Amino acid sequence: MGEQPVRVLVCGDVEGRLSCLFSRVQAIQKKTGQFDLLLCVGEFFGATPEAEAEWQQYKTGAKKAPIHTYILGAASQETVKNFPNSDGSELAENITYLGRRGVFTGASGLQLAYVSGQEALQEPAPAHCFTSKDLSALVTSLTSSSKFRGVDILLTSQWPQGVWHYGNNPELNTKSCGSSSIASLADKLKPRYHFAALEGAHYERLPYRNHVVLQENAQHVSRFIALAAVNNAAKRKYLYAFNIIPMKNMDPTELVKQPPDVTESPYRRSAKDKTETQKPPFNAADEEEPVHQFFFDLSRKQGGASRGHGRKRPSDGDGRGQDGHHQGQPKQPRRHPQPTGPCWFCLASPQVEKHLVVSIGTHCYLALAKGPLTPRHVLILPIGHYQSVVELSSEVVEEMEKYKSALRDFYKSKGERCVLFERNYRSQHLQLQVVPVPLNHCTTEDIKEAFMVQAQEQNMELMEIPQHTDLKQIAPPGIPYFYVELDSGEKLFYRIQKNFPLQFGREVLASEAVLNIPTRADWKECKQSREEEEESCKQLRDDFQPYDFAWDD
Repeated sequence: MGEQPVRVLVCGDVEGRLSCLFSRVQAIQKKTGQFDLLLCVGEFFGATPEAEAEWQQYKTGAKKAPIHTYILGAASQETVKNFPNSDGSELAENITYLGRRGVFTGASGLQLAYVSGQEALQEPAPAHCFTSKDLSALVTSLTSSSKFRGVDILLTSQWPQGVWHYGNNPELNTKSCGSSSIASLADKLKPRYHFAALEGAHYERLPYRNHVVLQENAQHVSRFIALAAVNNAAKRKYLYAFNIIPMKNMDPTELVKQPPDVTESPYRRSAKDKTETQKPPFNAADEEEPVHQFFFDLSRKQGGASRGHGRKRPSDGDGRGQDGHHQGQPKQPRRHPQPTGPCWFCLASPQVEKHLVVSIGTHCYLALAKGPLTPRHVLILPIGHYQSVVELSSEVVEEMEKYKSALRDFYKSKGERCVLFERNYRSQHLQLQVVPVPLNHCTTEDIKEAFMVQAQEQNMELMEIPQHTDLKQIAPPGIPYFYVELDSGEKLFYRIQKNFPLQFGREVLASEAVLNIPTRADWKECKQSREEEEESCKQLRDDFQPYDFAWDD
């Protein structure tokens, strides 16, 4: 019984439309079975005479809520009168006011944290507002335990400010949306689900992680969901149903599983992007190495100063370099586009796995693929932060073409042809995958047919585009797409609609028709130890060096 999921309904601003809400709930329960509880965020009561009359029917017992309903407190001065005190109480049969702020733990073990009202902008705080002391008390009550991992559900009326960073954008003006204090609260409490309202919008953000990859142990992901008002004219979603097994009853490995579309935390941004004056718990700007410093470090790791001095641009400040700085003058790092937050693939980022780097040019770099399909499977990546090929500047495109040409020559010497593909979908930094295929395995036409057939099987139509057509002409920036380039120069393109299989490129190349290694289609099944990766990368770096234009002869 301990692992039985709790069935939960969550609603946005009710604004006094109780009969409309409960009719909808009854219809849902009739169709799908009984839910355990209904949680209401935002403004529950209405300020009109009609809303007041409707509430009186429930308050007097003439009508009864069909489900245990838990609500937040007033979000405006007009509705404060409906709440007798700030401590929480039963307002009518099956309708309970949770209170100003606190923690509610159900019999199942489900832990729910909540904060009523809006952030106070003045002292003393109005009755419908919360203060920083309220939030501090809530955080302390939970995080003081050494066993604290997060809460199952967080209920707030206001949105957390900046929750859309690194994720999908909501359909509203975000300039004045949300509370920075609620954002800080969500960051500290790590809710598995966070619900809010008040903005009249429905928004389901992509899940975000609560740990820094490669620096912290894996933790559960968080999901933020904002709901619209009941019976709104635009017919935006105002009810959300889900099943949840309480965190305390879950197997830890199940709890920390990461979905494929997970993003960085929207709250772990650099200090200059924060509206709070206090230093955030994670400051990307403090941890980021300048680009030229990373080049210097890498040259030492790649075999000492003699190889480092072979670079076509200065890496350790020795003499006068191409950037025009004399010895003794402070060097300025090359200005590449920077991300607004953590990125696994920006070369200057602390998140990048530097031991996988094979070669560094002026605008691009080459890295061994994580969990490679074959030992010589590499990525071409821009040093600066670009999301896709169509966003690249001309000098980056030019150097990327040089890397393509060098790799074709390199693979040809090994009796291989190369296939390149890019997935501009659910990724924040361009990764051009380059996979070698032995000439004796199959022809270019076989590879092309494999892509076409598998696309058709998944109801996708790959379009062949003319050899010299610029991708920018058919895929404007911001449009998600999948793109393949064959060694013949032929190009295949698919404009992604939705639910694109993230491993599609690998699945085709791993199939029986091409490499015949179907068990390696998922990169997670091909992971190597750090030592194995370092050895593989060293071997590839040495093999590729004769073709690497980034080193002097």
